[in-house]
Amino acid sequence: MIVVYLTTDDPLYLPEFFDRVLAARSDTAAVFVVPPLYRNQSTSAAARRYLKTFGLRAAAGLARRTLWALARRRSVAAVCREHGVLCLKVRDVNSEAVLGELRALMTDVIVSVSCPQLFQAPLIQLPPLGCLNVHGALLPAYRGVLPSFWMLANGEAEAGVSVFFVNDEIDAGDLCGQRAFPIHRRESLDSLLRRSKAVAAELVLEVLDGVERGTVARDPMEPGRGSYHSWPDRQAVRRFEAAGHRVW
Repeated sequence: MIVVYLTTDDPLYLPEFFDRVLAARSDTAAVFVVPPLYRNQSTSAAARRYLKTFGLRAAAGLARRTLWALARRRSVAAVCREHGVLCLKVRDVNSEAVLGELRALMTDVIVSVSCPQLFQAPLIQLPPLGCLNVHGALLPAYRGVLPSFWMLANGEAEAGVSVFFVNDEIDAGDLCGQRAFPIHRRESLDSLLRRSKAVAAELVLEVLDGVERGTVARDPMEPGRGSYHSWPDRQAVRRFEAAGHRVW
């Protein structure tokens, strides 16, 4: 089975994820990395939105941690080099160039991990064994962006990770794996994200094993069930902070 990952250029949480999954399986043909931006957003616009939403202290913390990770040369590309896996930086996962690369690699299954781009039908339908997405919540609850933040802001006692087969709706395909874990009291968003990615790595390995054996379960998500959250506003951040949580 030939596996290809679609992900984003994140030096904080994804290197550890890929270190785990690439060490455990030898069938990864490539990892495609896109910029960590939504809908043609510029880097400066993303930085301004983060600053406006989470405030100066959180933005400074993000900058410090990102610079520290880069100084240590921690990146998805660096982890791929350590494991001898091809890593390609691309702008658009739906482009004909990327589709051509996937065909040339004879991709059997695609796994999307924190990829901020919406997948179009040609990409979804390309791998014969399916296109999987990893989501940091127990779907159908907490569809959308930043589920870890919203779970903390809403006072949830439990977090989780879901893996599902992608279709043409947002976070709405057939579930094929879920794993729950407790949220710690006064836990930071950073801590929850790190634990979520560690759980996600183990769950992805479990699901890929099922896909390869032909034993993976598929549980359709019922339309209309669950919840959807978009990028938080300042009111949501104040609720998050009032519950005793911080970004870092």
